[in-house]
Amino acid sequence: MTDPILSVSNLSVAFRGEGQWRPVVRDVSFEIGPKETVAVVGESGSGKSVTALSIMGLTPPGSSRVEGSIRLGGKDLLTLSETQMRQVRGNEIAMIFQEPMTSLNPVLTIGFQVAEALMLHRGLSRSEAEAEALRLLDKVRIPAAKSRFNEYPHRFSGGMRQRVMIAIALACKPKLLIADEPTTALDVTIQAQILELIKSLQDEQDMSVLFITHDMGVVAEIAERTVVMYDGQAVEVGTTEEIFAGARHPYTRSLLSAVPRLGSMSGKQRPMRFPVVDRTTGTSDVPTETSDTVAHAERPVLEVSGLTTRFEMRSGLFGRVGGRVHAVENVSFSLKAGETLALVGESGCGKSTTGRSVLRLSEPLSGSVLLDGVDLTKLGPAELREKRRHMQMIFQDPFASLNPRMNVGAAIAQPLLINGLASKAEARERAGVLLRQVGLLPEMASRFPHEFSGGQRQRICIARALAVEPRLIVADESVSALDVSVKAQVINLMLELQERMKLAYLFISHDMAVVERVSHRVAVMYLGEIVEIGPRQAIFDNPQHPYTKRLLQAVPVPDPARRLQKRPVSNDEIESPLRPASYVPPPRQYREVSPGHAVMVWEDDRYWGARAEARTAG
Repeated sequence: MTDPILSVSNLSVAFRGEGQWRPVVRDVSFEIGPKETVAVVGESGSGKSVTALSIMGLTPPGSSRVEGSIRLGGKDLLTLSETQMRQVRGNEIAMIFQEPMTSLNPVLTIGFQVAEALMLHRGLSRSEAEAEALRLLDKVRIPAAKSRFNEYPHRFSGGMRQRVMIAIALACKPKLLIADEPTTALDVTIQAQILELIKSLQDEQDMSVLFITHDMGVVAEIAERTVVMYDGQAVEVGTTEEIFAGARHPYTRSLLSAVPRLGSMSGKQRPMRFPVVDRTTGTSDVPTETSDTVAHAERPVLEVSGLTTRFEMRSGLFGRVGGRVHAVENVSFSLKAGETLALVGESGCGKSTTGRSVLRLSEPLSGSVLLDGVDLTKLGPAELREKRRHMQMIFQDPFASLNPRMNVGAAIAQPLLINGLASKAEARERAGVLLRQVGLLPEMASRFPHEFSGGQRQRICIARALAVEPRLIVADESVSALDVSVKAQVINLMLELQERMKLAYLFISHDMAVVERVSHRVAVMYLGEIVEIGPRQAIFDNPQHPYTKRLLQAVPVPDPARRLQKRPVSNDEIESPLRPASYVPPPRQYREVSPGHAVMVWEDDRYWGARAEARTAG
């Protein structure tokens, strides 16, 4: 048997805080063989990233204590000095972090940042390093790498910035690549590109990979073996096939049960809750479809017609309009009480701007938005404020949308006080009731946002949205930042509240597997336009538009047996919606595939009409 590239034995890590040592990783052991991919999986706070930072020697020296053994080849990394570890980092072990924008220097060109690693670690001259950097950028499939060599990070999309980070990590041909949640913040199509890229580069360079994630679908797609971490401990270690086929630990079973599987809703007419697994016993309930909440006879709660929102780009001394971002272009749909319409697509497609335009947080250029028959686009400030009581928004980042200086009871009570719906005492009492309604305790009202987990904070935002008893809730990527099991809990809560209160949800997401689970109807957006819309089952069982098919093909499948299969993955970036000031959008035609299922007529299977026009217009 060949010797492992990395051997971690009885690793324990503690951090010093408030005068005492607090253990965060306890007795973790695993090995990574040559050319092997091992996934470390678990929720936030389980100790995954701390394990990776300990291997790299990047835990804070004064306030951390690392014990055990971390052997790379023949040497124990925990016995090396900082100078010796600098030689290991980059040359023998490289690391990719979750958020590339915070890892790249915003004031240096991407070409220089790749070349810098080569000059420091391999001693190349400036010209040699730049030539090698260009080769690496080509290798990680950055389109037109030569012309983009001297551009800055902000000019790149999230997926392209992550490719730059991979190029830097591979610059010195390391034996081991540590990838810490490298795809969590990315759209499903970009995630598929990055996973395929890491797999192909691993084959080319005979490299081992330690892949840290909380997404079991990604684990099935990339890893030969898996380490499951919970509360700082490795609770289960084995081949990925063994763990998926017969997980032994209750926590592993709870993780697997919370993974949304594309196709699991086939034949189901209505949204379905996720199964709830007890982490101590491993027992699971049997999820059922939600009851029929859609009010078929009533007029729709929301009717959007011809909605168009553009942002002017001004330049020069006199602020001349040089172009416009066509963020939302002639979008129409309706939404009934008790119904969920999902808006799906990649970042930049106009989903969030559509949601904000419906609430008039972004002012639409034209079109109508009828809430219970009243056109919101024609209301003055006072009338709009009165009407906004009936529509609320849940944002992606709950921490950013809560005031850190205000306790959560006050945050939930605030909409009641602003709208004059309750006295201070009544609002306080109502806040306690709402906290209980979203699965929290009324006594938590005196706590501040930083004292809650991400999932709990999102529950607080849901409670605040429910305070004014709205008819419509716009949920903008409301679960995309959450761990898989917390995501399942929040979605179950939202379905339960919809069932009880007949809420209409405009559910904005790029996660197709989650959308299949929660929605009644789906609208697929690309470059500000709806390219396909219809009942959920029709869209998932019979997708018509090439872009819809591309989105569905990119969803990771939680089946280790399919790990070695090559998937068709496009390396194209989404086109920019920026158009010249003179650009006039062409009229669109839709054809009805089946009752309620309409698809935009496209011209070109390769890059369908919208992309072809974007190139010629630009």
